[in-house]
Amino acid sequence: MSGLDHTEQLRRLAINDAGFADHDLRGAVAGSTGLDPKTLALVRLAALIAVGGSGPSFGAHADAAVSAGASAPEIVDVLVGVVPTVGLPRVVAAAPKVGMALGYDINGDEDDRSGG
Repeated sequence: MSGLDHTEQLRRLAINDAGFADHDLRGAVAGSTGLDPKTLALVRLAALIAVGGSGPSFGAHADAAVSAGASAPEIVDVLVGVVPTVGLPRVVAAAPKVGMALGYDINGDEDDRSGG
């Protein structure tokens, strides 16, 4: 990301450097961070859970995670992993959206498990 070391990136973010935001963060949006693509996709999915993203957003980010090599169990692990940070209600709200993004009908699967 723009050749700056992590301390300079942190400093520029902390002071809300407009030039950094306008130019250097474009690389982060495009995916040119120091994280590998799979990790970056899972981090972005975790952030989406934290902010209460929409269903279509979960679809796009889950697709990106799978395309980067993440498995469905790893994506579910992200949901479980963020509970202590974002709270159970936020994760409960995100779970059906993640399920739909992964091609699962959470409500239909529940009926199958309960015998109904």
